[in-house]
Amino acid sequence: MAKTMEMETTAINIITDGTLVKGDITATGDFRLDGTLEGNIQLNGKLVIGDSGVVNGNVLCQNANVIGTVNGNLSVKELLSLHASARVRGDILINKLSIEPGATFSGKCRMIDEVKAQHDEQQPAEQPAN
Repeated sequence: MAKTMEMETTAINIITDGTLVKGDITATGDFRLDGTLEGNIQLNGKLVIGDSGVVNGNVLCQNANVIGTVNGNLSVKELLSLHASARVRGDILINKLSIEPGATFSGKCRMIDEVKAQHDEQQPAEQPAN
């Protein structure tokens, strides 16, 4: 009997350089931003903010690689990597943090168990049954 292997396909959303998005973004997959977002972004996956990427709003995601600019708070459940060209102006709430020399960060940083509590608070509460 042959084994059937199912491969999961993860959607990767991309906003390219030169694109401006105004409004909040919610996605279940991974996301790459090389353009500009004026709004908040919430993902269940990984966020990559490319060299030309700019977020003017808050970020909530599983993992993040910041190469560009974030003007807002970052809440990352697992690993946040700030590359040498990263510019962050806002508070950071993370589990693990990696910062390359040259990255700039202006704000407060909290980590470990506070992240889980923060993410739990931001999840919608279950409605009681009538």
